Amino acid sequence: MPGERQLPNGHEGTPAPDSKAELPPVIRRTEVVAICLVGLLLICIITGLYLAQAFFLPITMAFIVGTMLSPAASFLERYRIPRAVAAVLIVAAVSAGAVFMVGLIASPVMEWSNKLPELGSILKDKMHVFDRPLALWQQLQSMLGGPDTLTTFHLPKVDWVQPTLEFLSPTFAEFLLFIATLILFIASWRDLRRALIMNFGERTSRLRTLRILNEIEEHLGGYLLMVATINVGVGIATGLICALTGMPNPASLGALATILNFIPIIGPVAMFAVLVVVGLVAFPTISAGLLAPAMFAAMTFLEGHFLTPMIVGRRLAVNALAVFLALAFWTWLWGPMGAFLSSPLLIVALIVKEHLMPVDSPQLPED
Repeated sequence: MPGERQLPNGHEGTPAPDSKAELPPVIRRTEVVAICLVGLLLICIITGLYLAQAFFLPITMAFIVGTMLSPAASFLERYRIPRAVAAVLIVAAVSAGAVFMVGLIASPVMEWSNKLPELGSILKDKMHVFDRPLALWQQLQSMLGGPDTLTTFHLPKVDWVQPTLEFLSPTFAEFLLFIATLILFIASWRDLRRALIMNFGERTSRLRTLRILNEIEEHLGGYLLMVATINVGVGIATGLICALTGMPNPASLGALATILNFIPIIGPVAMFAVLVVVGLVAFPTISAGLLAPAMFAAMTFLEGHFLTPMIVGRRLAVNALAVFLALAFWTWLWGPMGAFLSSPLLIVALIVKEHLMPVDSPQLPED
């Protein structure tokens, strides 16, 4: 037709395709299915770990602690000590240290538990100093239209003691499973490493697995040594603070601080609460009772923000948010033992992630 524009090769003009319609979807259907399957797999794994806690917790604890103690077994092997004998000696030494620490704590705990009614009345009398602030708060609530009831201080009932001890202490079967698995794991760790590495057919996969295992053993062994040294120092400093301020049973409080400091975030907070309660009961005035907790808080602040980062260094440094989320998750899943395992498990996960998913993309420039 006249006036119609012809394209080369005799083809008539066609409208330009809609570019928006031809763009691929941001997330394809197969990717959505894969994400859903991975989510369902994670839910099944978490459910299994929660329901079978009596089995998986001792096994996981033995694997993590055994990996931490494997360098010590290798050190004893250099002096011609069989690895099985070295495993028994290491576990016996660690158990003896744990029993010694628990023994320091058990005696004053039993003594104080027999005086709970008397100590409760003393603590309640000390809390009368807060009656005036509570009355002012009640007046403020009534002015704002809140319920016209006076808030009073009530001591918690003693019924929580036995359930708490049952929750914190594992059963005999779990403890026996942990000890047996720990000894066998340390004794056979070298054979397990070799079998795991040789399970892969390609040389590249074997080398990657070897690097992962070496780095996990190195990092967990260094983590245990550094953290144990720091926590023992914290316990000694806490005992000295309690002795200088006149707190009762300073050695027991120092041992308790050492044990609780293995649990990040929660441990120091719990130790501060224990010192507050002991100080309020042991001293006639509130200011004297809060002196030791204040000094402990200052000491743990310096340890957590300056000493530990300087000693641990960048190689074992982990993001604080990641540590907190891992602590919350494993504490919810497995209780206090899960809180102890949260940081080592996070270190293992980060090492595996770095080797399996290396970051090859260019980094952003610094600000």
